[in-house]
Amino acid sequence: MNRQLGVVALGMITACAPKPPTLPSGTPTPFPDFRSTYEAATHRCQGVKTLTVSMSLSGRAGSTKLRGRIDAGFEAPARSRLEGIAPFGKPVFILVADGSRGTLVLPREDRVLADAPPDRIVEALAGVALGADTLRTIVSGCGFGGAPAGDEGQKFSNGWVGGRTLESVVFLRPAGAAWTIAAAARAPLTVFYANDSAREPASIRIRTEEKGRAAADLTLRLSDVETNTTLDPRTFDIRPDLPAKPVPMTLDELRRAGPLGGS
Repeated sequence: MNRQLGVVALGMITACAPKPPTLPSGTPTPFPDFRSTYEAATHRCQGVKTLTVSMSLSGRAGSTKLRGRIDAGFEAPARSRLEGIAPFGKPVFILVADGSRGTLVLPREDRVLADAPPDRIVEALAGVALGADTLRTIVSGCGFGGAPAGDEGQKFSNGWVGGRTLESVVFLRPAGAAWTIAAAARAPLTVFYANDSAREPASIRIRTEEKGRAAADLTLRLSDVETNTTLDPRTFDIRPDLPAKPVPMTLDELRRAGPLGGS
């Protein structure tokens, strides 16, 4: 399989990423109410069990610049459907995940990668290893999720509050009289949020570092978000999307063809 497959699969074209955001630094002061503040900030997103969304993707993975549109559906605990939407005709890819098993179809080439770890498929496509449950949690605005690890946090000079959960380091920022998640970090990934006027995620910046430099830097701009609606079970059934004469492919083939294959 040649290197062009990864380019076709994501509809990649030249795109320029904005300057990366940074986590707060400097000497913080104690913030003893982190647990209650975090729980209030994540009350809505922790309750998201199903989610549908259209995501405009831009950025880069390795030396490859990416841009495309992905329509997605998620259902807790770990089901997802991602479709790479082309300007016309068939999707450029369809990825359905259920727990630890994912199947990728490239409808324009009749290629099929069956029963592979979903996070590894996403990593091969876009340079970030994200499974269905983690991606749902990130897109819903909850960072990496998880319960707070303690009551104590730290307040920084920019007004952000930082603390630990069982899953990550998380940063909150004031949003009027309330709080919202501003960023979350779980090595090697860091997630940054830009929120709309209703404190909902409008765009998400996902960065992953390798040996001290960014291996991937992606921005997802969200639209048409619907939460906790009943999804048709057929949403997560890949069988109708399988080509009549599938051409099998392996995860190693997809990885070599993807954006990090030549990095």
